[in-house]
Amino acid sequence: MKKISLFAYALLLLVLIAAPFIGLYPVFVMKVLCFALFACAFNLLLGYTGMLSFGHAAFLGSSAYVAGYSLKVWHLTPELGLLLGTAMGALLGLVFGWLAIRRQGIYFSMITLALAQMMFFVALQAKFTGGEDGLQAVPRGDLFGLLDLSDDMTMYYVTLAICVAAFLLIARTVHSPFGQVLKGIKENEPRAISLGYDVNRFKLLAFVISAALSGLAGSLKTLVLGFATLSDVHWTASGHVILMTLVGGLGTLSGPLVGSAVVVMLENKVGEFGNLLAQLTHVEWFTTLGESVTMVTGLIFVVCVLAFRRGIMGEVIALFDRRGSKRS
Repeated sequence: MKKISLFAYALLLLVLIAAPFIGLYPVFVMKVLCFALFACAFNLLLGYTGMLSFGHAAFLGSSAYVAGYSLKVWHLTPELGLLLGTAMGALLGLVFGWLAIRRQGIYFSMITLALAQMMFFVALQAKFTGGEDGLQAVPRGDLFGLLDLSDDMTMYYVTLAICVAAFLLIARTVHSPFGQVLKGIKENEPRAISLGYDVNRFKLLAFVISAALSGLAGSLKTLVLGFATLSDVHWTASGHVILMTLVGGLGTLSGPLVGSAVVVMLENKVGEFGNLLAQLTHVEWFTTLGESVTMVTGLIFVVCVLAFRRGIMGEVIALFDRRGSKRS
């Protein structure tokens, strides 16, 4: 199974490297990569630690604004903008985590949601965020003074390198002794406490790492698209990342990658699919599907939950495990 996983990751990396040359729009793929990083960061918290946060949009959106403002107004270089955005996510994660981990279950989730809504209203009222108009025309600049990121191809491969590095960091964290303790906390927290582990310290560190990587995803998204808006910090962004993780496969490294690709493609292709159905069936209502993307994604989510209870990749991994056990 391990050899199959390594082969699949290597094949995916080759496809991503060749993506601009096989007809895939680089900016769209970069958007998918940013949300994939966001989903992987969230999965580290929910899938491996068992903490359901409803406020991860706060880290994505706040870091997006900080990175965008530093690039546009302070004229910092892209690497410094990304570092500031990541640091903002880590700082917010430290504050949110310190307040939230004192509670468990739904109470933990509600605290994260309340704190995230506070950040949403700050973004709505603050002058530097642009309010409802958002932060527009964020320049990409030159990375390390050498690479011109205004070129989409250069930006694409820089984004791919950052996302691959972040994914390897998450994989290393999950398979480290620290990651094994996180899994133990998820499976049986009282037992982890009885073994002498400071559970709250491990939870807080996992929360900060997840928030920092979410901040990196938000900063990178602003650098790629050139803007940061209220949708990045709205509670629906937290719902989207939960949807991506559950559809792809909770507690699997590859699940968030697949889930983010499915959800982002659905959001961008629902309108085209509706127009096609309208042409085939001569029913004009299908042309409004693009305006009802949440209804369509909700329906897909219900189908996935009923048909793939472990998520798409969770079911694939379980299938390979069953075949392996039969052969042995």
